[in-house]
Amino acid sequence: MATENNNAPNNTPTPSGSGDGSGNNSNNTNDNNQRRRRNKPRRDGKGSNSKTNHSGNAKSNKNKSRRNSSHSVDKSSKALSTQADDVNQEIDSAADEAAAKEGGIKAIGNQRIIPFMKLEKPMAILSLLMVIGSIIAIAVNGLNLGLDFTGGVSADVRYEQPVEQGEVVQALADNGFDDAIVQYLGTREELLVRLPPQSDNVDGLNSSLETALTLADNTVEISNVNIIGSQVGNEVYLNSVMALALALVCMLGYVALRFQFKLSLGAVMSLFHDAIVTIGVFALFGFPFDLTVLAAILALIGYSLNDTIVVYDRIRENFRRVRGITPRQTIDLSLTETLRRTIMTISTVLLVVLAMMFLGGDGLYWFSVALFIGLLAGTYSSTYIASSIPLRMGLSRDDFVVKVKPEFEEEIVTFNDPKMFEQD
Repeated sequence: MATENNNAPNNTPTPSGSGDGSGNNSNNTNDNNQRRRRNKPRRDGKGSNSKTNHSGNAKSNKNKSRRNSSHSVDKSSKALSTQADDVNQEIDSAADEAAAKEGGIKAIGNQRIIPFMKLEKPMAILSLLMVIGSIIAIAVNGLNLGLDFTGGVSADVRYEQPVEQGEVVQALADNGFDDAIVQYLGTREELLVRLPPQSDNVDGLNSSLETALTLADNTVEISNVNIIGSQVGNEVYLNSVMALALALVCMLGYVALRFQFKLSLGAVMSLFHDAIVTIGVFALFGFPFDLTVLAAILALIGYSLNDTIVVYDRIRENFRRVRGITPRQTIDLSLTETLRRTIMTISTVLLVVLAMMFLGGDGLYWFSVALFIGLLAGTYSSTYIASSIPLRMGLSRDDFVVKVKPEFEEEIVTFNDPKMFEQD
């Protein structure tokens, strides 16, 4: 019973009319309210949300007032540099527009760049030695000029049955016609025979050629016997040199108009390198140099320029699109990106040239040899000579981005006409 009486006041509520019970209830409710307030989330842990909000607003207002005051001071200090900033923004916007036309700013990322330009100096020394050696070989040994340049005799020959070129050459050598050149004219029965300069007597030459070309069980018919003089050969030689020089000048003008003058000098120097090295090899080893070899050199100039133009186009594109790298790295990136295309192109062309060299006969042999030498030199020159010379001349991004000139301020002119202020 004693236990129940002690616990009863705590479990049962007291009447509201008693003074002690009301005081206990009010204290309990205040404690509960305080506890409930404390259970609410607080931002700073030191007071209620309302207090923190008021203090935070006051601080933010102070910060804003400070910023406004400092901003007004900065406006007066930066007023002089706004014009220069506007010009720079116009230039950057023009550069961004040019980059957008090229496909947007290009990110290199983790792409592996082959440092081609690390070997720039050794390759330049090698190229210089090759050019000097070729010039010395041409000056000392000279070219073994063919009949197209020195003059001679050419004749069209037709047999009843197919013949071999070596058999015809051997028959001419047995009858005193040495250093003869025999080529097929479409079929194995029709041939073109070229001989060194002979006597000017055409009738005696026809009879002696018919006797020399007659084979066992195979009759021959000779037509169109032409005697080419030395003067005509010299004119052909001079015209060939002029054609070669004119081709280089035209290439210089094309690249200068299409790309940039610094690139045009690199392209022409690489083309000159290819032509002079090929001619130097023919002079060094005494290979015969005729119109077919000259045609191969002219074709080589066109091929080498095509390869160089592909590299130049990628260099121009990367200068406009890529940011934050040096010109040397830009050229390395361009050469790396075009390396696969260069390998595929040179490999397919070399297959055709080798097929002509070993299967095309004597008529296409020296033409194929000249192309083979020139293709190797052209691939090397497009990578190093055509790219390193513009880099040495200071090629940069400014050569390919159009700069926007600041607009001139127009002068405001006022006309004070007294009739304008007259009232009707």
